[in-house]
Amino acid sequence: MRVLVACEFSGTVRDAFIRAGHDAMSCDILATERPGPHYQGDVRDVLAAGWDLMVAHPPCTHLAVSGARWFKDKLPEQAEALAFVRLLLDAPIPRIALENPVSIISSRIRKPDQTIQPWQFGHGETKATCLWLKGLPKLTPTDIVEGREQRVHRMPPSPNRWRERSRTFSGIAEAMAAQWGQPLDLGLTA
Repeated sequence: MRVLVACEFSGTVRDAFIRAGHDAMSCDILATERPGPHYQGDVRDVLAAGWDLMVAHPPCTHLAVSGARWFKDKLPEQAEALAFVRLLLDAPIPRIALENPVSIISSRIRKPDQTIQPWQFGHGETKATCLWLKGLPKLTPTDIVEGREQRVHRMPPSPNRWRERSRTFSGIAEAMAAQWGQPLDLGLTA
C-alpha cells in the first residue's frame, strides 16, 4: 500500500508503516528527523500522486481549543488553517485519517469520528487526540496501561516545546500501521 504521512517531520508514523511492509513517505515543510522517504515541501505538491492512504497531522496552532483565549485575534489564520484541513479531508485518496487535538475542526467542519488517548496504546500519559476518518475503521486500543499523567500538557516553555508536543506516540503509530495497513472492507468503515 502507498501511504502518505502529511505534516510529519518526526518519521514516527512513516516508519511504522514501512516496518509493516508499506511504501510510506512523510511530507512536511521541515526536514525529517530520521532518515527515510521524505518530501520536504508543501503537501499539496504530492496529494495527487496515487496514494492509497493518508495520515495527516495538520498544524494545530490556530485550531486547538487549548489556545481559545487567542481565537479573537487570529481569525484570518484560523480560516486558513480550516481551509487546509478541508483540503486534506477532500484529497483524492480513498483512505484518510486526519489527527488533531480537541479543536475547532469539530464545530466548524465536523465532529471527529474517534478520540483516542496514548494510555490506550501502551503509554502512561493523557493527551486527547481526535481522528477524522474517511474509508477507515476506528482504531482499537492495543495496550491499556495505568499511571496516566499529563506529561505533554505540563511541558515547560521552551523553543522546542511545540516540536515535542506534536509528536505521535509510537504505540499509536504502530496501531495505525497494523490496523489501517490491512485490506479493509470499505462497506464497514467510517
